[in-house]
Parts: sequence; C-alpha cells; structure tokens
Amino acid sequence: MTDTVVLKLGGSVVTDKSGDCAIDHARITAIASEIAARRADGIVLIHGAGSCGHPEARRYRLGEGLTLGNTPGIYHTHAAVCRLNTAIVETLRTAGLEALGLHPLDMGLAENGRLVAFETGHIEEMINHGIVPVLHGDVVMDRNRGACIVSGDQLVLYLARRLKNSRVGLATDVPGVLKEGAVIPAIDRAGIGAIAIGGSGNTDVTGGMQGKIAELLTLADDGIESNIFHVSKVGAFLDGVDHGGTIVGRSR
Repeated sequence: MTDTVVLKLGGSVVTDKSGDCAIDHARITAIASEIAARRADGIVLIHGAGSCGHPEARRYRLGEGLTLGNTPGIYHTHAAVCRLNTAIVETLRTAGLEALGLHPLDMGLAENGRLVAFETGHIEEMINHGIVPVLHGDVVMDRNRGACIVSGDQLVLYLARRLKNSRVGLATDVPGVLKEGAVIPAIDRAGIGAIAIGGSGNTDVTGGMQGKIAELLTLADDGIESNIFHVSKVGAFLDGVDHGGTIVGRSR
C-alpha cells in the first residue's frame, strides 16, 4: 500500500500575504508540476489562507468568536479561502492530478478553538481511489465561541493522527526554522526552550511559525515526524531526499 503524505502549503507560499487575496498562480503551477511529476496518489494537500481569509477574519474579529453583529464574517472569510482553494484545485487538475476541494466549515466542529470532530472516512476513500483531497485553513463552528479559525497547521495535526500518515511536510517561504539566519536541522520538545520563534509579520490570525511548531511538537509526541522546508524543495521532500530544512521530532 502506498504511504500517505500530508503536504501543507503555507499561506505565504500560495498568496502574497501583504495583498488582498493576491493568489500566486505561478508558484501554484510550479508546485502542481512537482507533485504531478512524482506521484498521483497517496497525497493529502492542505493550504493556508494567506491573504485570502486572514484579512477578513481579522476585520470581523472572528478570533474572538461570534459576538453581536459579526456573523457575516463567517461567509466573507469562508468565501475568500474557497476562492483560493478553487484556484489551487484547478491548477492541480490542469497538471493531471485528480484533485477535489474539501472545506472544513462543512466537515468540522470545534470547541474553544480546537477541532473536536472532523469526518475523515471519505478522505481515506478518496486516497484509496487516487484522488487528491485539497483542504485549507477555514472558519468552523465552535460549541463555545460560536465560530473560530482553524489553521492549516491544526488540520495537519488532526489528519496526520487519524490517517496514520508516515510522512508530513510543510512547504514555506523560508528554508526551515531559523536561528540567527541559519537553519536549525532538528527540533524536539526538550530543546525548544532555547529557540526564539516569532510570528508572521503580515496579517496572520493563526500564530505564524510559533503556532506551526506548537502543532508539530504535539504530533511529535505521538511519534510522527514532520519536515519544514522551502517550497522549492517540494520535489526533494516527495523523493525522500535531503531538503535542507528542519525536522521536528520526538525528544530522545
């Protein structure tokens, strides 16, 4: 059986995060070509929202939950991320991949900002039939807050646990986790205290690199290793060769 790979594309990779839903079609086309040249099955693709969703979520203060008057933010935020998802799915299909977009708002339920329910059975069936599910960071309903933002990184954690994936990769706009300009080759929970990790400089309601590492360390506690690398190394990651990035794993 082909191993399943969860590949997450950062929002800053697929959009210009300083713009207003400025989709980077050239970058997405290059990524689709890299994936299609290597494998047509066994991949679950997740992408961040970037400038298609974060500005709307901030404008409507969805990070604070549903308060009087901000429920329209659910529609506007979801509509923005769906525009990006459609662009990515169409590009993947043009490259020859049987891709289908899936929306967390339709599939998940959260409690205090964390997913507590998310249907994965049909994702497994898609994988078994050579379909590439394409999910994204999204607004979802929340039992306590009314609504919340679920990041692509939280989806990585949730799906990697339930789909029993052997490989997890996160393609970013930097070559890995950096310290004084140099890539940190490996991170575990025991050594994280010595590393200062900042958030995103652009609009980001999900925590930037700091939130990413927090999710991946939780995944590492379950024995699942993650790889963070520059988007230009997607092919290297899929080939299983050195990507020059950071590996997040369990403490030894």
